Amino acid sequence: MAERRAGDRFAIPGDTTHPAARPARTTGRLRGRATGAGAAAAAALLLASCSTPGSGSSSETSPNTLVVSTPTEPDSLDPTLANTFAARLVFTSFCEKLYDVDAKLRVVPQLAAALPKVSKDGRTMDIAVRKGVRFNDGTPLNAAAVKTTLDRDLTMKASARAGELEAVSKVEVLDPYTVRLKLKHPSAPLVAQLADRSGLVMSPAALKKLGDDFGTAPVCVGPFKYQDRVSGNEMDFVKSPVYYDADKVRLDGIRYKFITNSSVATANLESGDVDAAEHIDANDAITLKGESGTRVLHSDTIAYQSLSINVRKNAGTALSRSSDLRKAFEMSIDRDALNTAVWKGQNLTDCGPLPAQSPLRIKPHCTPFDPDAARALVKKSGIPHPSIELMVPTGAATQREAQVVQSMAQDVGFKVSVRPIDLVSGLDLARTGKYDAFLEGWSGRVDPDGDTNDIVTTGGSNNFSGYSDKKVDALIKQAASTNDTRLRSKYYAQAVERVGEARPLLYLYHNRWFLGTSTKVHGIVYQSDSLPRFKTAYLSR
Repeated sequence: MAERRAGDRFAIPGDTTHPAARPARTTGRLRGRATGAGAAAAAALLLASCSTPGSGSSSETSPNTLVVSTPTEPDSLDPTLANTFAARLVFTSFCEKLYDVDAKLRVVPQLAAALPKVSKDGRTMDIAVRKGVRFNDGTPLNAAAVKTTLDRDLTMKASARAGELEAVSKVEVLDPYTVRLKLKHPSAPLVAQLADRSGLVMSPAALKKLGDDFGTAPVCVGPFKYQDRVSGNEMDFVKSPVYYDADKVRLDGIRYKFITNSSVATANLESGDVDAAEHIDANDAITLKGESGTRVLHSDTIAYQSLSINVRKNAGTALSRSSDLRKAFEMSIDRDALNTAVWKGQNLTDCGPLPAQSPLRIKPHCTPFDPDAARALVKKSGIPHPSIELMVPTGAATQREAQVVQSMAQDVGFKVSVRPIDLVSGLDLARTGKYDAFLEGWSGRVDPDGDTNDIVTTGGSNNFSGYSDKKVDALIKQAASTNDTRLRSKYYAQAVERVGEARPLLYLYHNRWFLGTSTKVHGIVYQSDSLPRFKTAYLSR
């Protein structure tokens, strides 16, 4: 199975309980309400010291601009190269796709005029393009523009989309508003890929002007157009004057501010310095629900949290050498207790990658929490206190989660050390197999192919475990090559079962994410793909 994606991992936002990071909520909102001088000074110090990393200064914006905090900064604003969840989030405001998903995660047309027409043999896909649409530089959207983008995605050396479009052999323009994709083989996941970053369409004029630097001043079709970016701090978008659906856009612009710590983002929301705080911690969300002037939206997402275990033959770790010890490790973990202790029970515990929303999901058989059986397996191994180094992205919340796992595993006889590391460095070590176990998240995909292929298939760029099973590879390839829903569901269930038996990944739960907003903010769409959409958002006076 070809490598097809470079990654879209995410880190859980910062903790809420560290006293140094926690604002004094008993004083209420920090701006717009009378507070004591001491509290105001402390709040100002907290916000000044923690909220705006980077050295850039904010430019003035219209009062009708929505200010949104996010915990991470996009890597690139070039759709061909972008490789982070934060970029996916920002693209929703300025760069539309051929297809999108609705509230039930069904693929629906966006810049396409209709769902694609697929030939009987599954080897051609015709896509009608909407008429009367212009990019934000005023140039027209048409089939030739779509071909320009897809050809770039397929051929650009550093493309992060080439793998996602692996099934496409050629892109043709049938007429000014119809593009044909010729496929190497039938591909059930392809439409879902075109409803994600591979479906983003770029202005050919901007591509010609900027070339490889397109991401420095990106131009697409969208309700807002790119204005500027202060690295490490914020980026601004203003309302597009040429957007085809402009009547639904009521904001003058959007400013994304990058605030890594959930408590600080929440304090900014309470103070009125941001209007919405994306992906805040469950504990902050629960607290906000009880406060006036704010509300909390949530999304039961398709994302999942898991423990990757290095099972490479040369890993040299206890877990890599013994499937019984991996089973004992899983038996030591009480998923429900973990969810309650760290996340107030907000997540959906699970032991497989396919979310509950997927029509292709067959509920997997989960290994039960059984500390006695786990102790017996540890004893049987003959290794006194087998050691585990648990790598975890920095952030107090994730470290707290790792500590709970540590405590559970140590209760059955493991010796667990927790190694905090920044996410990027952790991903580098994971991809090169220089780790033991890694607690990390995957933002999930609409089609199950995106939750399995490349992650558990041999040689996949996101296969951190080094797991290899030709049967699993074949099952996932078969599932992608048929449009028969029953067969696809069966193949994925069999693949998930085999992975569950080998345990290169221990799935823990599907995430519930939270978006805190001011009560003055309305019209946000927040779906299970965990991407808040602000096209129809507005601010009340």
